[in-house]
Amino acid sequence: MTLPRPPRAVGRRLELHAHTHWSDGVLSPAALVDLALERELQALAVTDHDSVEGVGPAIAAAAGRLEIVPGIEMSSSLEGHDLHVLGYFVDVGSEMLARRLTRFREERRQRARAILERLEALGVPVPADEVFAAAGPGVVGRPHIAQALLRAGHVPSIEVAFQRFLGGRGSAFVPRPAFHSAEAVRLIRDASGVAVLAHPGALSRRLVEQLAEAGLAGIEVWHPQHGTMVQRQWREVARELGLVASGGSDFHGPHRGAGLGEMPVPEKALEELRARATGLTPN
Repeated sequence: MTLPRPPRAVGRRLELHAHTHWSDGVLSPAALVDLALERELQALAVTDHDSVEGVGPAIAAAAGRLEIVPGIEMSSSLEGHDLHVLGYFVDVGSEMLARRLTRFREERRQRARAILERLEALGVPVPADEVFAAAGPGVVGRPHIAQALLRAGHVPSIEVAFQRFLGGRGSAFVPRPAFHSAEAVRLIRDASGVAVLAHPGALSRRLVEQLAEAGLAGIEVWHPQHGTMVQRQWREVARELGLVASGGSDFHGPHRGAGLGEMPVPEKALEELRARATGLTPN
């Protein structure tokens, strides 16, 4: 399937949404950097779920050969909706951010254990040590459990694992502890970053307006899940609310969704985000 494209990207080639093995990505930060260089990208945002541990290794691996944008993707909720908020140019040394991420890590482990208990009660057990080992150095999440279900032969695909067991209507679903999306925006801002709503899809504009009032800087307009009509809708909302129209491939690894850099985003998006992070007004 051909991915919908944003306006022709002018200037540097960049990727503003990519994951490493510090969350649910496949590649190490160094391997992700190598792939970015192979694809001739000039800027790469490392945006792991609820973790900034991959940023430092990515900067070291890049060694000045491409710009690494320090980022994060924070899990949150707003009026019953699970929302992800991307943070760019965050201070990875922020003590406030570190404290919250430590809480996130433990909450994720507790949630994973609760899901595993439900799966066992349903007669589809998977070894807990296998799930936590698969998460490696990063935070554990439902994708790691889905992969374990697939390896055990309980489901034919990751998609079925979520539909049957792990998604919001799945029989083993356990909700995340509440963390308000506006608080995620504020935490990113307190860590000197700018917040962008990830893949809003069919989300109500009213909720985006709430986040804009809380300090949201942008909307991920260009994303593999967004068709042309959705792109057009959110680009217009961004214009009307004075938000940056951003985007990215949401890369998790080879052969897992869109490829790295396959959602070309205008360089202007990165420069506008950078300007807002430094308190400047872009030209």
